[in-house]
Formats: sequence, C-alpha cells, structure tokens
Amino acid sequence: MRRRIGWLVAGTTSAVILGFVVPLCLLVQTLAHERAVSSAHDDADDVALVVSGLHGDPGLTDVVQTATASTFAETSVVTPAGQVLGAQVADLSTDPDVVRAREGEAFTASDDDGVAVLTPVVTGEGTYVVRAWVGDDQLTAGVARAWLAIGLLGLLLIVAAIVIADRFARRISTPVTGLADIALRLRDGELDVRAEPSGPPETVELAVALNQLADRISELLVAERAAVGDLSHRLRTPVTALRLDAEAVTDPEVAGRLQGHVANLQRTVDAIVRDARRPVRHTIRAGCDARLVVADRMAFWSALAEDQGRPVDVRLTGTPAPVAVDAADLTDVLDVLVDNVFAHTPDDAALRVTMAMSDGQVVIEVADSGPAIAPDGGAGERPGSTGLGLQIARRTVAAIGGTIEIRFGAGTTVRLSLPVADHTGS
Repeated sequence: MRRRIGWLVAGTTSAVILGFVVPLCLLVQTLAHERAVSSAHDDADDVALVVSGLHGDPGLTDVVQTATASTFAETSVVTPAGQVLGAQVADLSTDPDVVRAREGEAFTASDDDGVAVLTPVVTGEGTYVVRAWVGDDQLTAGVARAWLAIGLLGLLLIVAAIVIADRFARRISTPVTGLADIALRLRDGELDVRAEPSGPPETVELAVALNQLADRISELLVAERAAVGDLSHRLRTPVTALRLDAEAVTDPEVAGRLQGHVANLQRTVDAIVRDARRPVRHTIRAGCDARLVVADRMAFWSALAEDQGRPVDVRLTGTPAPVAVDAADLTDVLDVLVDNVFAHTPDDAALRVTMAMSDGQVVIEVADSGPAIAPDGGAGERPGSTGLGLQIARRTVAAIGGTIEIRFGAGTTVRLSLPVADHTGS
C-alpha cells in the first residue's frame, strides 16, 4: 500500500510540476530574450541621441567610441559616407539591413546568430545608421542557471511530496498491517493477542471490532468445552450403572460381551473428557522433542506390557526430533495409538514403536502383531471400537500439517508423520 501511494503521489506531483515548470522555463527564456533586445534598443537610442547632437563635429568619432565601449550590445554607427564608428564590423556599410535603415526606417532584424536593432538618424549631412547587435549568448544569458534552479526546485517538491505521502501512507498502512498480523495469529490459535487501536478512525474501529471478535471466540470456546465436559460427566453415571448391571448377568458369554461393550463406551467417554479438558493453546510456537515424548510414554506403557507379558520393541532416533506440536497433544496421540493396541489385541501380541527422520518429517510407527484392521474399515476402527480416539488423534495431527496412515497385513501399523520444526517448545 505504501509503495502504491508513493508511486501515485510521485506521478501526480510530477505531472502537476511539469505543467508549471515547462511553461515557466519557456517564460524565463522569453524574458531573457526580451531583456537583451530591450537593452539593445536602449543602447541604440542613447548612441543615436549622441549622433544627432554632434553630427558633423570632428570629435564625433571619439565620443561614439567612448559611448559604445560601455554598451550592453555591440553598437556601431555608419556615417553617410560609409565610415563605421564604434564597434568595427566588416562590410557593415553595405549590409542590407543598414541600407534599408538609411531610407529612414527603424526596425529590428534577427537571424540565427543574434538580433540587430537599427535606428536611423537623419541630418542635413545625410542619414547616420546606429546598429546595436546582441548575440545568442547574450539573448540566453542566465537561462541555463534559471532552468537548473527551476529543475532542482521541481525535483525538491517531488521528493518532498513523496516523503509526505510515505508518512501519510505509513500512518494508514502500519495499523492495517498490524491488524492483519493479529488476525493471522488469532487464526493460528493465539487467542490471547489483542490489537492496539491506532491510526485513522476506520482502523481504530476495525481494531476494536477485531478485539471484540477475539473475545467472543474465546467465550464460545469456553462455553463449548464446558458443555462437552458437563455432558461427558453426565454420561459417566449411566455408564457406571451399565457396568454394574453387566456384572450382575449370570450368563458368562452375555456378561463378557456386555462388559466389553461397556469398556469401549467407557474409553469413548474418557476420550471425550480428555479432549474437552485440553486447554486452548495460546501460542503458535508450540513444539517439543518427539524423541523425549515417545521415550517417556513408552516407559509408562512398558509397565503394563510387562504385566501382560507383551513383547515391546522401542527404537528411537539418536538425535533430537523437534516437531511443531505441543508435548501434551503428542502425548495424547501416542496414548490413543498405544491404548488401541493394548485394548484390542491379545496380551501376547507384540508391540513395536519406531522413530525416524526423513524428508523434513518425523515418522513414528506404532505396529502390533495382533488381528489386522479390516480393509473396509475406512476410519481405521478395530472390531468393538468406536474409533473416536483415533479421530481425535487425526484431528490433532492434521492441525499441524501431519498425517496418520494405517497399514494392515500381518498385524496393524499406524504411521504418524509430523513436520520437523526449527524450535522446540517447553
């Protein structure tokens, strides 16, 4: 915006200034020409006055020589006998303009070299012709300096206009740019940022409206999480009642089936509660070392695997693996993936967790040797699972540009790809 306003003002100012500068330069040239010609007329009249008073006097030659020595124009006097007094010019007595002036006509003649002013002085002895000549250098004396001064003044005005326009554009564009930055930060989840109202009244009003929108978004998120959390807690009471009723069933087969359904329902409710309790991130700089998070979570799950007699193989990278996801979110995703293995595979099914870095991605694979997910399980659900936990994990990973892929075959492999970050958060 600033650049466009600057170019617009520069173009407009240049056009306006040129509209004044060009005629002004022509006017300066015309005035210089007229001034030189006027001076030549004055010189010719002064010398003509001297000639009219001293014609025929023997001292006329010396007087004319003295008078023409200090004139602005090159002044000469041609006597009726053809003698040239004052400034000596070759063949002046036969010059066509001088011959014309001898007939009693006073006029001004110009050519490519300059301007000549001819004034006849008629006496009893004949007609004297006074010729005052100014060259091109005299006609344009001072014009170049005046043009340079006018040009510099015009350039100074253009620069001053651009500077003023830039300051004006900065006053408009800076608040708008700041508001755009605030909007981007709000889009990325930094909900605690607020705009500083400044600049023109329109941008101040926009900043106030943006702050009100951010406040409203925060209020809606809090209300939505509170509603989900309340609903989740309300579900736990009937789930507990269902578990008690299932335990009271005497038929072992029916009781086992009911208890499995109740367990899946309990895990679903727990996942909803965890998701509802997850705090809204107030920073777009969230990040962590995935290697440390995976090592910590596998140390936690290894205790349960040891109780079940489940083989566990963990292979991590030898260097830090920074990812652009908060440690708490990555912990939740890993817990969902590992919990699926423990909940839906036999106790003797092996669990393998590997980590690698490739093409700007941190790749984490959670694989098991249990029953594979059916190829038609579009969402990746195992039999008896609602798939809610995996959906929450997909949403968390997709928010930071990652992906989750599920491969089936001799067991199930969940491949988690996260973009490498240049920093790690706390």
